[in-house]
Amino acid sequence: MRWVVVIPVKLGAEGKTRLADALSPGARERLVRAMAVDTVAAACAAPSVHRVVVVTADPVLRTLLATSTDLVDDPGGGLNAALRAGVERARELAPDAGAAILLGDLPALRPDDLADALDMAAGHDRAVVADAEGSGTTLLAALPGVTLDPQFGAGSSSAHERAGHVRLDVAATSTVRQDVDVPADLVSVEGLGVGPATHEVLGLG
Repeated sequence: MRWVVVIPVKLGAEGKTRLADALSPGARERLVRAMAVDTVAAACAAPSVHRVVVVTADPVLRTLLATSTDLVDDPGGGLNAALRAGVERARELAPDAGAAILLGDLPALRPDDLADALDMAAGHDRAVVADAEGSGTTLLAALPGVTLDPQFGAGSSSAHERAGHVRLDVAATSTVRQDVDVPADLVSVEGLGVGPATHEVLGLG
């Protein structure tokens, strides 16, 4: 099964407000972009990923990713609207491929972990991977020809299950599950090993 992966990224200046106690506004802006760059790099390296579509209005990020991804302008209207625009492009690019939504704040993501999750998703019409906390969603997938209707927000993993997505039994330690929302998440991803762009922003080593 080939997949087109859709990754949404907010404007750097608007992202990760819950990290305000840990990072300055400038550092948060750089971190949003760095995490996206590392997430995209890992997704592109996963063997079953055919194309990567990034939905963003961030001009700096669009320049950074112009040669490695298909870019879609964020249409406004929130995350789910952005994702629907990305999924529409994914279906146009490869109608015979599965479509998967992947969050853009997975800086420790390893290509093999993503490949394993996508292989599991291939066994179901619709599938969802919950975040490390268990209530959110980091990966949402649908087979070719199957509608993918994102319902991100509070309690999204349960919302996606109610919409017919099978919750995949992905290991708690999988890097697919560890996104970054609060300062404690920074500690978690540092323990897993972040990508080079995030490593530079966080001043690790």
